[in-house]
Amino acid sequence: MERYQKSPLQIIRPLWTDPAMPGMTYVCLMATGGGVAQADRYRMDFRCGPGTEVHLTTQAATKVFRMEHDYAAQQVHLTADEGSYVEYLPDPVIPFEGSRFYQRTELTVAPGATVVLGDTVTAGRLARGERHAYRVFAADLRIGRPDGTLLAVDTQRLCPDTDRAGVLGPAVFAGHDHVSSLYAVTDRAPATEVADVLHEAVAGHGVTYGVSVLPRECGAWLRLLDDSPVRVAAAHTAAWAAVHRLLTGHPAPPVRKP
Repeated sequence: MERYQKSPLQIIRPLWTDPAMPGMTYVCLMATGGGVAQADRYRMDFRCGPGTEVHLTTQAATKVFRMEHDYAAQQVHLTADEGSYVEYLPDPVIPFEGSRFYQRTELTVAPGATVVLGDTVTAGRLARGERHAYRVFAADLRIGRPDGTLLAVDTQRLCPDTDRAGVLGPAVFAGHDHVSSLYAVTDRAPATEVADVLHEAVAGHGVTYGVSVLPRECGAWLRLLDDSPVRVAAAHTAAWAAVHRLLTGHPAPPVRKP
């Protein structure tokens, strides 16, 4: 209904490509620059009204360049009104050597709305031998209700220069090169059923993972680890597809990015 964009962020023309859910809009977000540079400040706000059906993704990985000074930040604010079904599944974040990056994601999910959120972070440009060579990667996720009720918080603070063991520890990368998460905030199905579906979807993919219900029984979430980007992408896509089928009653459509 409304759109405002400012370079380097752009929104590609919406598409309706799923015959099983003809009302679901597919929107691709893109940055016209090569990546995120020092002192960049990105902000994206999505307001999804009652009954909205939308899938949001990005055209490529978010590459965070080396920084001599300052840092870069990205804020994402997503509001889902009653009866809406929203998927936000951006491509991975790749922090380059010497980069400093902060990402804050805020979800405001009304009762009766559903949001499926995914994210993936890599250890760096692995083909160039960069593995946790960034200076800082920090991320905050906050999930709440329109009345201010807090549902869940997830926080990451990765500082290889000061605490390399903390970056590689069991609560973060656990010695692997990729960490990926999927959150399903919904009351369309019981939280335990959502968690069981996530577990079954990922079980045969050979990755290390854990599944749990979210606080206040508002849904469930998955976190998985592995050294192979192919296995991580396959497991993450399988988890999304299983949740999509459970919550919409329709199979997930083929995706451009397997």
